[in-house]
Amino acid sequence: AGWPFVSTDVWKGIDAESGRPVVDPAHKPMVGKRVEFCPSLWGGKDWPSAAYSQKTGLVYVPANENFCGGFTGEKVPLKPGELWLGTKPEDIGLKTKPGADHFGELQAWDPVTGKKMWQHNFPKSQLFGSVTATAGDLVFVGGTNDRNFRAFNAKSGELLWEQKTNSGIMGMPVSYEIDGTQYIAIQSGWGVDAQRIQDALVTNNIGIEANVPQGGVIWVFALKK
Repeated sequence: AGWPFVSTDVWKGIDAESGRPVVDPAHKPMVGKRVEFCPSLWGGKDWPSAAYSQKTGLVYVPANENFCGGFTGEKVPLKPGELWLGTKPEDIGLKTKPGADHFGELQAWDPVTGKKMWQHNFPKSQLFGSVTATAGDLVFVGGTNDRNFRAFNAKSGELLWEQKTNSGIMGMPVSYEIDGTQYIAIQSGWGVDAQRIQDALVTNNIGIEANVPQGGVIWVFALKK
């Protein structure tokens, strides 16, 4: 089974026999013609990891909605060691949908029923950070341009706690235990694709902060019962 977790015009649906996505030719990039598509080049979710909780049975997805893009494909020779995209790098923009009231989404899905159980929206930021779910029914995630690290109730999606750090957080929160105390460690450091999306938000006068410090600091928090 397959279902869209953000709005898309790239796929018409899923082929019932092969399980492969059915591409809409009108939104398929090609050489010599500019093509627009939603979601953007970074998709509804990029490399930041989702998480699964054995206790709740839910999958927690760091998603992005209301971002679109487009580019004109061109024949560009491959040069080893250099960026190669099949289009001009400056042509790869990011557009926000008119009237969008948020961009980042932390989603919780039941993979058995295909039902979305809850969602937390981020009105002024992308969500570009990995998610960790714990046995204590907590979900930890960074990924926003306000530099906050957050903990959610894994069952209800309620925001339980947040702490501003020195930078944006893209990495995976790590949970470990010493002498009966649970700790959560995270690297606060911003850049690469998160920064590229942030630059686009600033250009559109949407981002909260014009510049997110790149950082490079490890934060460790102790959990109390």
